[in-house]
Amino acid sequence: MDKEQQRNQAYQEYVKKVTPKHNVILNCLKAFVTGGMICTVGQAILNAGQALGMDTETAAGWCAMLLVLISIIMTAMGWYQPLAKFGGAGTLVPITGFANSVAAPAIEFQKEGQVFGIGCKIFNIAGPVILYGIFTSWVLGVIYWLI
Repeated sequence: MDKEQQRNQAYQEYVKKVTPKHNVILNCLKAFVTGGMICTVGQAILNAGQALGMDTETAAGWCAMLLVLISIIMTAMGWYQPLAKFGGAGTLVPITGFANSVAAPAIEFQKEGQVFGIGCKIFNIAGPVILYGIFTSWVLGVIYWLI
């Protein structure tokens, strides 16, 4: 073996040693439980709203607003990131994950000021989602109109 092959082999062994091993079944279980807990909280809010006499649409609106508020408060308190680290994809339940993706950069860059900090950085993560969501809906609307 020449030195180049020895270095490549040593590097490959190093990569194997430092690469974390993932337990897919455990990660899926954690995501399922975490996402299920978030959805259970949402369902409890929805049921409470209906028990207070709200119609389904009004209760759903309050549920969405409260889930966003809870997500932003948890992000600001530094609690959402450990939850996301534990639950993985389970924390990407659309409304809470999106609220976190908007709030986290705003909180992180607030020291840079209102315009260059919060204003410029708030949509770092969520911006592409909004852009491609709007563009895709426009394209599908055109296709629907043509058909």
